[in-house]
Amino acid sequence: MTELPRGWEWATLEDLLAAQERPITDGPFGSKLASRHYSDSGARVIRLQNIGDGVFRDERAYISEEYFEELRAHEVRAGDLVIASLGDVLPRACIVPDIGLAIVKADCIRVRLHPEIDVRWVLYALMAPATRRHTASLIKGVGRPRLGLSAIRKIPIPIPPAEEQRSIVAALEDHLSHLGEATLALEGIVQRLRLLAKRILVDAIPVPGPSNWRISTVGKAGMVDLGRQRHPDWHIGPNMRPYLRVANVFEDRIDLTNVMEMDFPSDIFDKYRLVEGDILLNEGQSPEYLGRPAMYRGEPKEIAFTNSLLRFRAGVDVLPEWALLVFRRHMHAKRFIREVRITTNIAHLSASRFKSVEFPVPPLEEQEKIVRSVKARLADIERSISGIELRQIQADALRRSLLAEAFAGRLVSQNPADEPTSLLLERIRRERLAQPKSRRVRRPSKLPQQKETLL
Repeated sequence: MTELPRGWEWATLEDLLAAQERPITDGPFGSKLASRHYSDSGARVIRLQNIGDGVFRDERAYISEEYFEELRAHEVRAGDLVIASLGDVLPRACIVPDIGLAIVKADCIRVRLHPEIDVRWVLYALMAPATRRHTASLIKGVGRPRLGLSAIRKIPIPIPPAEEQRSIVAALEDHLSHLGEATLALEGIVQRLRLLAKRILVDAIPVPGPSNWRISTVGKAGMVDLGRQRHPDWHIGPNMRPYLRVANVFEDRIDLTNVMEMDFPSDIFDKYRLVEGDILLNEGQSPEYLGRPAMYRGEPKEIAFTNSLLRFRAGVDVLPEWALLVFRRHMHAKRFIREVRITTNIAHLSASRFKSVEFPVPPLEEQEKIVRSVKARLADIERSISGIELRQIQADALRRSLLAEAFAGRLVSQNPADEPTSLLLERIRRERLAQPKSRRVRRPSKLPQQKETLL
């Protein structure tokens, strides 16, 4: 642990708890809180999606007030701290606003602090870079990172005198509020720029288009194929080849960070081998991403695709870049959604329905001109977005720097007359020791019923 300013003390989160029964608790697990218990109104259930990094997110779920009474041991009140024990950013925490009756769900930890500890101070301490570095070594699990309740109890928190806590929090929140306003403004600009990009794509290709354009269909403008179906028998074999799937295809971008392989005999591989200029589209996705297209530009070489993707290979009077533009236009104009069928919340675009979608074909020279113009305008937007994202990264760095300065005691001046923290912590410790221990009443276990023997 690092050296603290004069008058400060290290404590664990457990040292700061209120002197009452169950000042820290997680939510009910398993069958105690299942989907059948949820209702349209009643008491709120605080879930992982409610816990932003320092912000309470108003995502709503309810159980009946009658069932709330059965789960009251997991109750949350306004001013409590809730901490996520599962997720990519840990410990992620926020302060609960006044939302009425509420409980925490599994993987959410409710913390009720002693009234002489400023809950905002502890919240910012959990967000501080030093705390994140400390807890990083305690997180367990691959794919589902978890910080258990026992580890959360032992998180070290630097505690200044009570008056200094409040002074630092006031100064910190003043700085962070200005930074937050600037960050929100930047996010709003990015959203407007992305909407502008969609508008450019939709407006660039009017349908049906000018009189010198020919209106065709996707099936007549080029060749459409569905990729090879995956099968467990082909996970290993003598002819392992890479393939692209829906997880690799984003709008105007193919992600090659996780390319898989399967066994492709030569004659089968030839059928599904990609050629530079092929357009790949998501065959099955959530509706807003259905038909998300990207062009295969020749890398990596010798690669195929699966039946989660549709392939369009342009005809002689269609430029591949034009086809990509048309499909991006159709996706943002929600044209593909009119052709879908829905299975288990996933929208599917069959090859036959895709082939029937209208496809405008201007003269080749005009295709090239429109593609060049749209690419230039979209590139300008992307440069603007990249510049803003750099500012957002700088804002995040400034936020971390402010937190570091606050917890190093450099944000406000100290008052030598403040009560030392050691006395505050000792007072909290004595109050908690004086708290009567609760006794759990054991329910008698049910004896197994003897089965009647047939003689």
